[in-house]
Amino acid sequence: MKRRVVITGLGVVTSLGQDVSTLWQALLSGKSGISQIEQFDPSQFKVRFAGEVKEFPLRQSLDAKQLRRLDRFAQFAVVASQEAFANSGVDLSKEDPFRCGVILGSGIGGLNEFEEQHTRYMKDGPGKISPFTIPKMISNAAAGNISIELGFAGPNTCVSTACASAAHSIGDALRAIQYDQADVMITGGSESAITPMGLGGFIAAKALSSRNEDFVRASRPFDRDRDGFVLSEGAGALLLEELEHAKRRGATIYAEVLGTGSTADAYHITAPHPEGAGASNAMRLAMRDAGLNPEQIDYINAHGTSTPLGDIAETKAIKSVFGEHARKLAISSTKSMLGHLLGASGGVEAIACALSLYEQVLHPTINLENPDPECDLDYVPNQARKSQVDYVLSNSFGFGGHNCSVVLGRFKG
Repeated sequence: MKRRVVITGLGVVTSLGQDVSTLWQALLSGKSGISQIEQFDPSQFKVRFAGEVKEFPLRQSLDAKQLRRLDRFAQFAVVASQEAFANSGVDLSKEDPFRCGVILGSGIGGLNEFEEQHTRYMKDGPGKISPFTIPKMISNAAAGNISIELGFAGPNTCVSTACASAAHSIGDALRAIQYDQADVMITGGSESAITPMGLGGFIAAKALSSRNEDFVRASRPFDRDRDGFVLSEGAGALLLEELEHAKRRGATIYAEVLGTGSTADAYHITAPHPEGAGASNAMRLAMRDAGLNPEQIDYINAHGTSTPLGDIAETKAIKSVFGEHARKLAISSTKSMLGHLLGASGGVEAIACALSLYEQVLHPTINLENPDPECDLDYVPNQARKSQVDYVLSNSFGFGGHNCSVVLGRFKG
């Protein structure tokens, strides 16, 4: 029999806030975290804005040694996980560390370190390459360093499925607890790809919005005038826990993780299936895993990237799965405010879903001014909404055709 799994800890690093409370209030207020890029001079690039985390190295959570030995994406992950762990109230001295694990995703890993060391190599030769290069740039550096930082010695893996990485990680962490491999898991995702190569690569792929003179309004999911997504960075970490374990210690329970579904488009390396076939099946599998009917879902946190093809495909997928009930669903895109955190997006969005269930309020999709006729559902435009929400579904779809949906439920005891 599968064990029940709940969320008892939340942690974030984002362009809209470097703690959960700040982020959540910003999302409910409909604020944008998009700004001019400051990490490097973007003047040569066709796109010069992003969802950049400002002044992060000033955080006191990491000492100077850690900052030197961790790529920026892993710094984000460790700090977000520290917050989730502290927020949960778990006392490791009362736990078996081999029953506490980490599954945390990243789509790209240490791109900052790779570029820095390649520059050193080109300028001064191989003798100047840092001995920390490989440990800093590997995608599993985040999960490994979190386990070292927190003392979690249980299941420890890294999922890398592009923009679905965090969602898949949550699904894997769910299974680890359901099937008694662990009692406590840190999960989610982290990403930091706002670098010259990261920005340039996405520009070359024609994936990004180019609204340089109006960047606050650049991420506009489901809007007729959308022209691409906004590159962003950060981390979202959740602490998942077996229900009875959480009850015994009197933990605050934000939501219950009920199910997950995963598919592939088997269609194209970057473009979504035009009818959303893979996305549709991921949603169906997640609801079946959760033991729910489509009519029981109240809210969808959409992948909603603000790309011309993606938003239409997701809308078609929702209509295919939910039929007439699609018209009754509330749907919103966190990316309208944060931009696209790539492999971290599903972690931050799962946190938004958990808080929606806990506080019974939905954040808006901002910049939705001229709805696309092909995107004709209720996307909670521009203002937060109080709403009775019992079951939510969070979608994450990635390059490579990776699809993952996660179902969360309001905890009622």
